[in-house]
Order: sequence, then structure tokens, then C-alpha cells
Amino acid sequence: MSYYKKLILFFPWMIVLLWMMLIYHFSAQPAVHSDQLSRGVTAVIMDFVMRFIPGMDLSMDRFDHVVRKNAHFLIYLMLAIWVFHALLKSRIYGLKSVFLAMGICILYAISDEIHQAFVPGRGPQLKDVFIDSAGALVGIVVYKVISR
Repeated sequence: MSYYKKLILFFPWMIVLLWMMLIYHFSAQPAVHSDQLSRGVTAVIMDFVMRFIPGMDLSMDRFDHVVRKNAHFLIYLMLAIWVFHALLKSRIYGLKSVFLAMGICILYAISDEIHQAFVPGRGPQLKDVFIDSAGALVGIVVYKVISR
């Protein structure tokens, strides 16, 4: 196999690994740091929303919860896109690629929640695995729709 072909095969998996490291980094943050980051992002989004809908009654706590859960969804949506792309570049096609991509994402989501059991102030939540899995499924669908 030529160097160019090896690079084409290796590069997508490197992106998957880097994305997983990013997820791990966010999950390794103690609850205090994670909350600060989340509330900072939520405040920016709330300011943006308030510019377009002045006088809207937004609760920081409720809105922060929505932002956090959407972050789970979007991060795993992107993970699934990277994994699915890497599988296709590895010449794994059809339903096998879909099930394998979903399996990798779900297993990583489960391992991520287990990891959080060992982070101060954090803990595993089964509903986050479901949110992550839904994001992964949508990511695969988005990839398939866009690639057609």
C-alpha cells in the first residue's frame, strides 16, 4: 500500500481519536469547572436570544440544562460523522458501517459516563447515553443525506 493510501486511511481515524480526546477532556473536568464553562456558554447564548426576542423570560438554570443536553447531542452527532467517514474510508460499507459506527459511539458514550463516576462532583447518567446515541444516529443520517 502506498504512502498516500495509508495516509488517506489513517487521517480520518486520527480525527476520530482527537474528537474522542476532546470528549474525554470535557468529561474529566470537575463539576465546578464544567459548570463554569457551561454557564459561560449559556450566558452568551441567552444574550444572543435576548437580542432577537427582547423581554423573553429565560431561567439560567433551565436554559443551562438545555444547553448541556444539546452539547451532548451535538458532540456525539459529530463523533458519529467522523466515525462513519473513517469506516467508509476503510472500505466498510452498507449496514455494517451504520451498525459499527453506532456501536462505537454508544460504547464510547457508556465509557464516558463510567469515566464521569470518577470525576469530582460528576456522575454517570443513563439519559446522557440515550442523548448521545440519538445524536450519533442523527449524525449518521446527516452524513448519508449530505453525501448523496
